[in-house]
Order: sequence, then structure tokens, then C-alpha cells
Amino acid sequence: MTNQLLILIAEAVAVYFLVLFAHSLRHRLGLAHFYAVIGSITAVMVWTTDAGVKVQVGDVSLMVGSTVFFTALLLSVFVVYVFDGPRATRIAISTVIGVSIIVALVTVVLHWQVRISGPDQVDYFPPQSFRIYAASIFALFADLIFLAIAWEFLGQSQLKIHLLIRAFLTLLGVMWLDVILFSTGAFFGTDGYLGIMVGTLSSRLAISVFAFPFLYFYLARQNQKHGIIIENRPILSILREVSEVRLELSRAQKEIERRMQLEKENDSLIRSLRNALQEVKTLRGILPTCSYCKSIRDDEGEWHRLEEYIAKNSDAQVSHGICEPCAQKHYPDLMEQIH
Repeated sequence: MTNQLLILIAEAVAVYFLVLFAHSLRHRLGLAHFYAVIGSITAVMVWTTDAGVKVQVGDVSLMVGSTVFFTALLLSVFVVYVFDGPRATRIAISTVIGVSIIVALVTVVLHWQVRISGPDQVDYFPPQSFRIYAASIFALFADLIFLAIAWEFLGQSQLKIHLLIRAFLTLLGVMWLDVILFSTGAFFGTDGYLGIMVGTLSSRLAISVFAFPFLYFYLARQNQKHGIIIENRPILSILREVSEVRLELSRAQKEIERRMQLEKENDSLIRSLRNALQEVKTLRGILPTCSYCKSIRDDEGEWHRLEEYIAKNSDAQVSHGICEPCAQKHYPDLMEQIH
């Protein structure tokens, strides 16, 4: 028993250190690798919990899945919420819940495959009831949401709770909430319901005491090393953020539709202008004109009569007439009769 407990402690320390170290690298590598780590830990947690791997310490049973991997997930979501905000936390929660659901579905398929292969292989994948799976996933989702809400509630200025106490109470509250939700969802109505809940509450208290120093020293270290001020957000900020994102997506969709409409109007205007340009041909620049006969010289050096040049280089049609000064000069008798 002593060796098993020492191995369990070593596993817990290693996994806690892994998630916190992965998060500490976010300034250089971003959070993608961190999400990959917690996704992997989620898969291992589900498998070890299904297998029922545990260590017995006196009258207390310490499940490896909850003692090591579930607690590591709580620490990871805890620190990403504190330092990276609700948006990054939602991605972490989605990763944990998504992997949990995928592993559950894969387990069901493997159970079915093993039954077909032969009854002697069924023990390789211990069966799990749908009720237990559903209770586990629901409790996990509620835990991670409650973590953010409890952290902000205990951080209200009027409560004046020290960071150390705030972190411990938040962690313990999430641990106990998980026990209540999971035990009720999975075992309510059975003979061992109360015994499971009481025993698990005791073990989670011990786990919280053990894991809390890792969390607190990481919070304090990151705050001191990077000068990050731990922000006090609204209590329901993680839920409000979801609403804000939906609102932003709605606004973005409306903006896209508005811009698409403007593009259509611009395309219509451009087509109209092109059609107008095709109907209009304009003479521009300096036209070399003879001072006497008014012929115009083209780019090749040839001279053309004015009406020929205009007809050739524009869409205008030239008709001949006579102005009054010329009529007086060339047809004076006719002009006297007219007047």
C-alpha cells in the first residue's frame, strides 16, 4: 500500500507539473500545445476511470482518474481562466468535453467489437453504463463553469479574501460540486449512494489540500514573474462572454451582408459607367491646327480637315451649315432678303 501511494503521489506531481509547465510556455508558443496536453489528459482520465484503477489508503479509496488526471484538468482550466480570460477558457472547456464525449463513443464501439470477437476478450474494456457516462460529462461541464463563477464570486472587493484562501476555496468547491453532481447522477436511488458520496467528499478534501500548493505557487509565480495583475471580472463573465460572442457573430454576419450589398451596388454602378464610356468618345490633349484652313494634324503627321478628324476620332456626326458672319460675307444679297 505504501508503494502504491508513493507511485500515486509521484504521478500526481508529474501530471500537475506537466499542465502548469505547458501553460507557462504560452508567451512563447501560444496555447495550442496547452490544449493538446489537456485533451490528452482528458482521454487518459476517462480510460483510467472506466478501468477502476484506485489506491486504497485506510478506509479511503483514491481513484487515479480523479486524484491525478481530473485534478490536473481543474488546475489547467483554473490557470487559463485566471491569466487568459473567458475566451481561452471556453476553448479549454470545449476541448475537455469534446474529448470526453469522443472517448465515450469510442469505448462503446470497442465494447461492441470485443463482444463480436469473443467473450474471453470482454474484460479488456470494462463496460460502463450510459447513466454513469452522462453523469460524468454533465458534472465535468458544470464543474468547469462553476470554477470560473466561484473564482469571481470570491474575488469581490467587499469580501476581501486573500488570494491563497480564494484559490483553495474555489478548488475545494469545484471538487465537492463534482462529487455531488456525479454521485447523484450516477448512483442516486442505489443502496450505496450516501456511502459513495461521503467517502468521495473526504477523498476530494485530501486531494484539494495536496493539489492546492501547486496552484497557489503557480499563480503567485506567474503574477510576480510577468507582472500580470489578476483581474476581477463580473461573476458571470464566462457565461456573458458566450452571449457577447454570439452578438459579435450576429453583427459580423450583418456587416458581411451589408458589404456584399454594397459590392453588388458598386458592380452595377461600374457596369453603368462602362456602358456610358462605350457610348462616349472624347477628344483630349492639344490638337495641332492650321491657322488658315483649320486642318488638324494627327499623330502620324498627316493633315485632315476638321470635320474628317472629328468623325474619325469621336462618335460625333458633323453636319454642314453657315454662321451669320460668313453668310453676310459670302451671301450678302440673300441675307438682305432674309432680313
